[in-house]
Amino acid sequence: MKTLRILNTREVKEIMKKLEQQFGITYKLDYAFLLDQQQKIWLVHKDINLIDFEQLRINTIGLYFAEINKYGEIRLTIEGSQMVGQFATKNVVVLDEKDVRLYFKGEDVPMDVEGSPFLLLKFRDDFFGCAKYKDGELLNYLPKVHRTQELVL
Repeated sequence: MKTLRILNTREVKEIMKKLEQQFGITYKLDYAFLLDQQQKIWLVHKDINLIDFEQLRINTIGLYFAEINKYGEIRLTIEGSQMVGQFATKNVVVLDEKDVRLYFKGEDVPMDVEGSPFLLLKFRDDFFGCAKYKDGELLNYLPKVHRTQELVL
């Protein structure tokens, strides 16, 4: 069973500070933040504290929003990027159709960009994830369950 810990206000402010530093996001998320043992951040309604978890066996709860790597950087999930991407003012990469097709096949995308190691991915008006930029490529973090050989755009 996963151990989820509700983050206090100071810890949430630190996460929001990292989001602002990495992506320029100043939008306030009105959720309770939970952190698991793998440094994954989950978002739930703030009334979570009204539930007595002593009698419950829970594997997951809420929306998987992001994870914190060993360097303290935040990598947003697909859902996390869709929630806050519209508020990002920096480190957003707009991909063309060819690059989106490569990405959804599970391949790394060759690209020359500057900015944070983690970049939000955007196609037209849609955000669809976060990738790490390293050595001239966007490293693919798309889960296998979301990959496809055929993509209708």
